[in-house]
This record gives sequence, C-alpha cells and structure tokens, in this order.
Amino acid sequence: MFTIEQIKEAHAKVKSGADFPNYIQDLIILGVKGYDTFVNDGHTEYYGVNNYTAASDEKYDLIPISTTVNKERFIEFLVAHQDGQSDYITFCNHCGQCGIAKWRVDIIEMTCTYFDLAQNEILIEKIPG
Repeated sequence: MFTIEQIKEAHAKVKSGADFPNYIQDLIILGVKGYDTFVNDGHTEYYGVNNYTAASDEKYDLIPISTTVNKERFIEFLVAHQDGQSDYITFCNHCGQCGIAKWRVDIIEMTCTYFDLAQNEILIEKIPG
C-alpha cells in the first residue's frame, strides 16, 4: 500500500499544471486509484484497492469558496494553469473564487471532476495519457 510520504515525493516533482500527467503516472505505480483534493485547506484523501485510504494534512491557510460558480472563468484559469502559467496555490485561490470546492481524480477512468460546495459536478475532463 502507498503512504502519504510516497505521494509527497511524487508531488514534489510537480511545478505546474503541465506536470500533472506525469504525476498521475507516478500515482498509478504507487497503487493509488483516485483522490479528492479539497480547495478550502488543500488536504487530499487518497484511495486504493481494498478500500485502503490515506489522507494528507492541510496544506495552507483556509481559502474561502464562493457560493456562486463561475464555470467560464474557472475554465480560463484551468487552461492557464495547465499551460504552466500559475503555481498550485494560485490555482487553488482561483478555484475558490470560481466556486470550486474540490476536485476528484479517478485514475481508473482517467478523469478529473470539479465540484461546487453542493457536490454538483461542474466540469469533467479527461486526463492526458
């Protein structure tokens, strides 16, 4: 089973959204099936086979999450982040401003789904292989 320390080592290689596909490949090797990242404090809940889970600690001070979703603006921020134009904390702040409360990465389906505070799916994107 994977540990948070192993995941941290894989995540340390990520400098921008452009590094995300390689990070996913590292997680596959570790046995991670998916994870939820919570924008408000940056903690992540990872899950693997046989209902194995591990959770990270909070990563930063609380970020407020807007109750109003701005999907169009979020997509603009997301595209810029994936192009390497913003760092992780900036992207998380942009998520909060746009009403994104968490994202779920499903490594089996190779999707990343963004949710609002009410757990509504706002955007589902395919992860490049």
